[in-house]
Amino acid sequence: MFSLNSKIGIIGSGAMGSGIAQVAATAGHDVFIYDNNPASIEKAKNNLASSLLKLVEKQKLTKEKADSVLAKSNFISQLKDLSACDLVIEAIVENLEVKQKVFSELETLVSDNCILATNTSSLSIASIAAACKKPNRFLGIHFFNPATLMPLVEIIPGIATQDNLTSEIKKLIDSWGKTTVITKDTPGFIVNRVARPFYSESLRIYEEGIADLATIDWAMKEFGGFKMGPFELMDLIGHDVNYIVTETVWKQFYFDPRFKPALSQKRLLEAGFLGRKTGRGFYDYNSPLPEPRKDELLGKLICHRVLCMLINEAADALYYNIAGKEDIDLAMTKGVNYPKGLLKWADEIGIEKVLNTLQELYSLYQEDRYRPSVLLKHKVAQKQGFY
Repeated sequence: MFSLNSKIGIIGSGAMGSGIAQVAATAGHDVFIYDNNPASIEKAKNNLASSLLKLVEKQKLTKEKADSVLAKSNFISQLKDLSACDLVIEAIVENLEVKQKVFSELETLVSDNCILATNTSSLSIASIAAACKKPNRFLGIHFFNPATLMPLVEIIPGIATQDNLTSEIKKLIDSWGKTTVITKDTPGFIVNRVARPFYSESLRIYEEGIADLATIDWAMKEFGGFKMGPFELMDLIGHDVNYIVTETVWKQFYFDPRFKPALSQKRLLEAGFLGRKTGRGFYDYNSPLPEPRKDELLGKLICHRVLCMLINEAADALYYNIAGKEDIDLAMTKGVNYPKGLLKWADEIGIEKVLNTLQELYSLYQEDRYRPSVLLKHKVAQKQGFY
């Protein structure tokens, strides 16, 4: 269905849109990047040239290849200039009405065979596709930031997506050198659903005064092998992004307590303390960062508690057929750099031990937040692992 002759359209010239465009152009496609803001287009052009130059200097790309990528990258300011594209990927603001309006207009400009896709990280594919007269040609293609470096792409068919389209898009994105997983159209898909407890349970531990920020970050790195602690990572992502994704997933799951946001993070957002980009988030980056309390017993307890909550969410995603076990584990290692797949990790720890920890937490708090996945109970009863 797709070939190197296929023309790829990108809506949005921000960091994500530009990154996706660079990936597609590097793979050999003619790419058309649309933005209605001239300043954004100029910035994207300069950023692309700068990015390619750095790759050449690091000998990760030849000068000839860099010139080819630049030549294949066409920056446009009118939506109608996407009319010859075979696939258009939207990467603009996470606002349902704005996305629907764009696709409603776009559909009148492209051919009937053009495939339409959104890079949304948290909105329903079905709800965006509802704005289209042909929702069967619509699906989600979710890249992770930065798109040029992060290997994972989630492929999300909507309820109306035609049957063969998912596999065709998977082949295309695989040919771009990406690692693809297929997931159901549910809130947060795989990664942004399963990863929530990494933040939310760490926030609960912090809000209860069990440990301070630096100690929790240290525990997750020291005993979990995570590259960054949860508070460091939230500050890096930005609370205007991380908190909003948490709140969106929570609302879309009908206010399920397992996804409930934390007030301490909301207050940072309200105050404009968005993290590293503003100089202050959970940490104040204008002052020396606090030292952790390196208590081994406390650190191991923190890490085990957060990890059990993550495993519980991964198990529930599998139980509800959001994706296969291999795709769930692959998504977490390739999408958010977890040191291990959570379901394999559960087998290593022992599923019974994980279940016992969750049941103890549920008994203590009496909150649905800690209810164990039915699948964990089944596995323990049947004395089975995930693998």
